[in-house]
Amino acid sequence: MSHATPLPVSPLPVSIVARGPLRGDVTLPGDKSISHRALMFASLAVGRSRIEGLLEGEDVLATAAAMRAMGATIERDSDGVWQVDGVGVGGLLQPVQALDMGNSGTSTRLLMGLVASHPITATFIGDASLSSRPMGRVIEPLTQMGADITASPGGRLPLMLRGLTPAVPVEYTLPVASAQVKSAVLLAGLNTPGITRVIEPVPTRDHSERMLAGFGAELTVEEGPDGRIISIRGEAELQPQDIQVPGDPSSAAFWLVAGSIVPGSHITIRNACMNPTRTGLLQVLRMMGADITDTSARTVGGEPVADLVVRHAPLTAIEVPADIAPSMIDEYPILFVAAACATGRTVARGAHELRVKESDRIATMAAALTAIGVSVTEHDDGLSIDGSGGARLPGGAQVASKLDHRIAMSMAVAGLVARAPICIDDANPVATSYPAFFETLDALVRATD
Repeated sequence: MSHATPLPVSPLPVSIVARGPLRGDVTLPGDKSISHRALMFASLAVGRSRIEGLLEGEDVLATAAAMRAMGATIERDSDGVWQVDGVGVGGLLQPVQALDMGNSGTSTRLLMGLVASHPITATFIGDASLSSRPMGRVIEPLTQMGADITASPGGRLPLMLRGLTPAVPVEYTLPVASAQVKSAVLLAGLNTPGITRVIEPVPTRDHSERMLAGFGAELTVEEGPDGRIISIRGEAELQPQDIQVPGDPSSAAFWLVAGSIVPGSHITIRNACMNPTRTGLLQVLRMMGADITDTSARTVGGEPVADLVVRHAPLTAIEVPADIAPSMIDEYPILFVAAACATGRTVARGAHELRVKESDRIATMAAALTAIGVSVTEHDDGLSIDGSGGARLPGGAQVASKLDHRIAMSMAVAGLVARAPICIDDANPVATSYPAFFETLDALVRATD
């Protein structure tokens, strides 16, 4: 299989030192999951959609580039509003070159679903981190629908997908809790005659269902004996929309923990998405004793939103309920940092999915925390962490981010409560989801200088 190889980027080491309390307001970047979907669905609508608050990180820009390559017109106005002229369901064009997904697993898996039911062939490539992540969980249902997929060994990128039209509608039960797999099957079903159904035994984030219904897809969600049943009628005609993207709760997570563990901190986080499938970390931090209040509850773009106020408070170790995992799967790395500062031993398990994220987040965080002097026990599905009881962490080590943005940001937060600097070997991946992270951190510290 011929493909282009993405150019390597020189590492960007960053050293973080404790600098006092964090105070001020945080304006969150747009939610990454919703931003991806807004671009994709607008590209499949007939007419012009308008998107405000889009996350302009590298992952979302990879989605925009891929949709342009398949025929959509996507432009950013000078005021930061994005205009998308869609090609209609069934109207995707053959891309001339390989689709470079960078570090974005969401882009890759959802776009595989879109291509699967269109009469085009697309080659997906990505960076070293993405190319190490298995795609078999998406390949399986899309193959059942008729797509012809040739992947690299282990079901990895580079990968070539030949879509089939008409594709075959399926009823697919998710073997693992994955919103990406669910969404990929639903998106393939958009251009498939008849009804495509996904059964999820464990509920996952429901942004695809909410937004597809908003664009006019005929979609139903009901409870069945084996879990939630999401059904979508194919050969849909999506209508253009004006979309407001709320703030990303996964980005808010870093400030929720930083505000909780750095003495004297008082942070207000504006416009955070409060979708109940995304608030697991908030629940867990409150169980640990965090002082977090939500105010100004409202609805933005069909999603519940609020402002969150976090103040420093002593945290107490807990056993994290395993059934919360799907609603906080991206937040486990920063939860591990909170646990490192709590009193007692925190046990956080039930998160097998962490093994196949941008890095093996269980092993990577275990290694990073151990390097800075935290006592950690690694399990196949999580970590047990002995907390410092609120005392500063030892620090004084270099840690490996493994090309994972959430590892880099989590260890940056750990550096705020370390006795000696923590050096992160490469902060470049932070740009995939939160380009202004370090700038925001500096502003929160400066507010108390």
